[in-house]
Amino acid sequence: MAAALIWGAAGATEPQDYPESARADYVFACVKANAGMPDAGERCACSFGVIANGLPYSKYVEAETVLSMSQETGRLGEVFRSTAPAKAQVDALRRAQAEAEVRCF
Repeated sequence: MAAALIWGAAGATEPQDYPESARADYVFACVKANAGMPDAGERCACSFGVIANGLPYSKYVEAETVLSMSQETGRLGEVFRSTAPAKAQVDALRRAQAEAEVRCF
């Protein structure tokens, strides 16, 4: 049933460049974050589809890496918080997430 929620929800697609593990990780984390919502699985699968259609997997990984590294303290973290390329990568992910929020939730 979980696989049906991840790949078969209305509005969700199956972009070929995202590995199944990335899909599952996203949907399971989303469902956990939205545990009180009765149709969280369907909405989270939809959200993943919107993000995956708007952002290639390589760009998704880059943005997630920037977000993770920006949590570091000192100069290393500052590079990931303040440079234009890093900000652009995160902005692209945030736009995809905002679109997913509007369309699926």
